[in-house]
Amino acid sequence: MPSLRTALLQSSGRPGAVAENLKALDEAAARAADAGARLLVAPELFLTGYAIGDAVPELAEPAAGPGSEAIAEIAVRHGLAVLYGYPERDGERIFNASQLIGPDGVRLANYRKTHLFGCFEQEWFTPGEQTVVQADLDGIRIGLLICYDVEFPENVRAHALAGTDLLLVPTAQMHPFQFVAESVVPVRAFESQMYVAYVNRTGPEGEFEFVGLSCLAGPDGVVRTRAGRGEELVIGEVDPEFLAASRAANPYLADRRPCLYGSLA
Repeated sequence: MPSLRTALLQSSGRPGAVAENLKALDEAAARAADAGARLLVAPELFLTGYAIGDAVPELAEPAAGPGSEAIAEIAVRHGLAVLYGYPERDGERIFNASQLIGPDGVRLANYRKTHLFGCFEQEWFTPGEQTVVQADLDGIRIGLLICYDVEFPENVRAHALAGTDLLLVPTAQMHPFQFVAESVVPVRAFESQMYVAYVNRTGPEGEFEFVGLSCLAGPDGVVRTRAGRGEELVIGEVDPEFLAASRAANPYLADRRPCLYGSLA
């Protein structure tokens, strides 16, 4: 099975300017497709911006809203799948969500962030209730989490047990927590034997300062590609043959003793 070439878009776009963010995503998709990528991953709340304050209700849209339609057109035009973050409206509730759209424009998966970080998110968003959301792309089982979610090892292990090969984590990682991108994410990839694509915002935005450092970490804990602190598009390979060999050599999942872990729940 061939590798899945994956592009990580490290960018904050422009908060509150959906049309400009869609344009930036379209340009990144063109560059990613030219480099042979089949998947483009954008950061948390990329469609609208993260630091949008009380504009959240105004900018939120349904999963099948105009933003998803525009991104489906981008995916089809450039022949690659796109994962993006956005505020999802469902009735009176608003979720911090991410959506994966296939290269044919079909909506493949929608995930709602289960662990909300800080006062801003807890004020405006409802926490999601579904831990494992997955889709298949080119024979790779893709799972979705968002930012803070990946800092809970239980979330990543749940994906491992459900067969996730590549975990996509759009994020808004801010100063001074850069150790998550530098250290925690590669460890998560190793301990649960999967690839993890952690894709961050960058630079100042409202009261926040995002640290960049987006990465694609492999099941051996080695980072395949790493962005710096600025706007950047980086590309890495998700190799299913290497993943299978790594899982055979590292028996964490087989050696688990779930009967001992009841107290964790």
